[in-house]
Amino acid sequence: MSSTLILLCLIAFLAGFVDAIVGGGGLIQTPAGLILFPNEPVARVIGSLKIPSFTGTLFAARQYLKKVQIPFTRLILFTSIAFSAAFIGSYCLTQVSNKFMKPVIFIVLVLIAIYTYTKKDLGLDSKKINTLFPWYKGALICLLIGFYDGFIGPGAGSLLVLAFISMLGFDFLQANAHAKVVNLATNLGSIVLFMLKGTIMWRIALPMAICNALGGFLGSKMAIKRGNQFIRTIFLIVIIATLCRLGYDVFLH
Repeated sequence: MSSTLILLCLIAFLAGFVDAIVGGGGLIQTPAGLILFPNEPVARVIGSLKIPSFTGTLFAARQYLKKVQIPFTRLILFTSIAFSAAFIGSYCLTQVSNKFMKPVIFIVLVLIAIYTYTKKDLGLDSKKINTLFPWYKGALICLLIGFYDGFIGPGAGSLLVLAFISMLGFDFLQANAHAKVVNLATNLGSIVLFMLKGTIMWRIALPMAICNALGGFLGSKMAIKRGNQFIRTIFLIVIIATLCRLGYDVFLH
């Protein structure tokens, strides 16, 4: 168990580091947990991994909020919707299989990768935001991706970043700050559900949480220092990696 825990802690650090820069930490952490605990129920493994995801996102969000100011009313609206959607999504995960959604998500990610690569200026500069529309659009983003994060998970942070850029006109830094706060709420919504179900393995969740938090802290500082172009590059890498992972599940597994 000790060697397994050490390996999981190293994976949690890497996941926190990558997730803080552009999302997608679940792509690293979730498959590792499922591989290392093959005899545990999927909901139990994913529920346990939500704890390190939450701590890593918390430290990353703190760093981003020092750089990007989010209005309090928007913060409350986005997080409350995301929390509720993720709670419902995680409940659905404990009741039904999510495998039928993977081909759909694969197609969506292909389109995202093409869109991001072809639009060279995507997320490099923020646009003037029409104050009449972001509330509705932002609420819809938090509802759909919040449910997705609770139900399926991989790439939710990256989807949030892209949605905030393309629908609300944010640059990568602004989008990342909003995505981290929303992701914090989705993780918390899932954690509450899994705690009520009693499915969290605390003996692995807590050590991983410390390592993920350290990775999140360092990753967010690097992203803020290096800026939008750096984040865009990592974003594309994470999307492609997510495609490879889902492609394996859909076509080969």
